[in-house]
Amino acid sequence: MYLGLMAVVTIISHFFFITLVFISFQGLRLDYFFSKEKQGKFRLALVLFSVAIGYLASEFFLSFIDSIRNLLFLIK
Repeated sequence: MYLGLMAVVTIISHFFFITLVFISFQGLRLDYFFSKEKQGKFRLALVLFSVAIGYLASEFFLSFIDSIRNLLFLIK
């Protein structure tokens, strides 16, 4: 039960952070710096960078939460 719950939390966290990074990148309006011919490549790069940075942020968040949880064993 616990492993299933952690798997769901991990998936939700990854999707949340990837979406957050993607929306943040879109808000920067970096597409103005690229010509019309390179818009497709730019969008692909934007998605790939969003996945990479979102995954890293999610892993940091989950690792931080896990470390805080493990601190409880130090107190007990």
